[in-house]
Amino acid sequence: MAYGSWASRVTTQSIVGETIRLGQLAITPSAIYWIEGRPQEQGRHVLVRRGADGSTADLTPAPFNVRTLAHEYGGGAYVVGSSDVFFSNAADQQIHTLGAAGASRMLTMTEGLRYADATEDARHRRLIAVCEDHRAPHHAPLNFLAAIDLDTGALTRIADGNDFFSSPCLSPDGSRLAWLTWDHPDMPWDATQLWRADIADDGAFGTPHRVAVTDVAESLFQPAWSPSGTLHVVSDRSGWWNLYRIDGDEAVPLHPMTAEFGTPQWLFGMTTYGFDSRGRILCIYEQDSDSHLALLDPAAGTFEEIETPFCTMRDLRVSGDTAVFVGATPTDSEAVIEFDLITRTHRALRSSSRIEAEPAFTSIAQGIDYPSKDGRTSHALYYPPSNANYVGPADTRPPLLVMAHGGPTSSTNRSFKWAIQFWTSRGFAVVDVNYSGSSGYGRAYRLQLNGHWGVDDVDDAVAAARHLIARGLADEARLAVRGASAGGYLTLSALTFRKFFQAGASHYGIGDLEALIRETHKFESRYLDRLIGEYPAQKALYYERSPINFTDRLSCAMILFQGAEDKVVPPDQAEVMYAAVRAKGLPVAYMLFPGEQHGFRVATNISRCFEAELYFYGKIFGFEPAGDIEPVKIDNL
Repeated sequence: MAYGSWASRVTTQSIVGETIRLGQLAITPSAIYWIEGRPQEQGRHVLVRRGADGSTADLTPAPFNVRTLAHEYGGGAYVVGSSDVFFSNAADQQIHTLGAAGASRMLTMTEGLRYADATEDARHRRLIAVCEDHRAPHHAPLNFLAAIDLDTGALTRIADGNDFFSSPCLSPDGSRLAWLTWDHPDMPWDATQLWRADIADDGAFGTPHRVAVTDVAESLFQPAWSPSGTLHVVSDRSGWWNLYRIDGDEAVPLHPMTAEFGTPQWLFGMTTYGFDSRGRILCIYEQDSDSHLALLDPAAGTFEEIETPFCTMRDLRVSGDTAVFVGATPTDSEAVIEFDLITRTHRALRSSSRIEAEPAFTSIAQGIDYPSKDGRTSHALYYPPSNANYVGPADTRPPLLVMAHGGPTSSTNRSFKWAIQFWTSRGFAVVDVNYSGSSGYGRAYRLQLNGHWGVDDVDDAVAAARHLIARGLADEARLAVRGASAGGYLTLSALTFRKFFQAGASHYGIGDLEALIRETHKFESRYLDRLIGEYPAQKALYYERSPINFTDRLSCAMILFQGAEDKVVPPDQAEVMYAAVRAKGLPVAYMLFPGEQHGFRVATNISRCFEAELYFYGKIFGFEPAGDIEPVKIDNL
């Protein structure tokens, strides 16, 4: 049967109806906590608690939505205190408390403030949190560290003067605070600063003091105190994010490796290591697209890798001899995993999917390193078509879907993803590209895209497709590229500036770089200084790299998906691109989703996107998708 038309058991219900998003874990001696993003509840984020007796319950009933909009991307939306749980509620962006009996109250009440990355200072009955102040109209928000009184909600500014703050953490005795800052035009994966301040018995903060200073730019990640009160941090000063101990003001490497113990701070609250009951460091590191779990004993000078079935692990938290993280394998969806450091055993507490993958219908990722332009070596994951009920026609090759992750400082991995199996089980080959600029391959590869965004990443995507075509694994006449956000920019750039693909799908992608500079939020407002060049000095380059300015070069079909409330990439970019492509007479479709922001969260909308994209490819590539799919209005077809 023709590739693309295979009937599949992987439906959009597999992706959204039976799937949740898991993140931001916390662990105490008596309970484990996590956030569930539920597309079935209009994308609501729910705080869940699992007690020592194994009982699991939602802590935040509707309409509470545990999500902060700090930096727009959020993260670090709750903290478990000594007696209460504190969380940011999406609708009002205020901090609310949950008592032991489940009763809630609003702690803060100042409109225009957003909070994230809070930690409890129990000794002085306050929270210490990152605060983002949006009260001044027509001005970029201010960021600072704030102390929030747990009785009155009163706010005191304790550190400011930098563009961004993150990761405040208290020493075990509460006498010292450490945190990170960075300033424009740097992003946190470019250069950050580590600060420390003493806290007096009366709660007063001493003068902040910068530590771990170097002569070169370095990205610092996740400061944390050991049980004995020694400050640790992850730094990429060696070219790789490795673990360091802070001795006085100096950073001492603990176990140098060509591996990544850190990750780009797109969200607040990201963690890759923690301390066990003996002061050893349980850590996650990434190497060759896979995550590994290891135990580092600084006192003994040993480093032991722990065997697990997981190819992806994140959000690690440790308490005593128990750890918890989100883990996935190539055949199993992400799950909240509890890990026993004594027995070295684990168990899944909550899976992100209510259904299990069937091996006969599952495509397993194959890592590939391939040559790209100018002698570069790039990286990708290849997924062959896989469906036990079908084979493609003899002497034909499957259509290839080139996927581009967002960021662009992000990455993809080998973990099982229903969103990929949706395509492979219908007869598509998929290549998920870790193009230049992706994380997980060291600082040099991550910064390789600087000045070349919209060029090298596009070349890497094209080269991945050429590599598979040369191996006889893809049909060169049926090539599509798809991506979201920065991946959408890659998609639009590939369709505009390369005559290679026959179709593409942009999910809230960037079409106009100058518009992005003018309209995007503070966190990313100077991101393009590194990726493109300083604006307006490099205004001509922004024009040359913007697909919207060169629609005359387009020669293939396109479908665009956009959230109406997207503050990162506003809808007008997609609308201008749609109008230009339609006027050129090329097949084009545009779908706008009310209520959606940057990254769709509502189940019906996510489902509609997948089916609409499949329908679109069917019309362009000449196959009839299986199942009853609602038609999409395609202009010029």
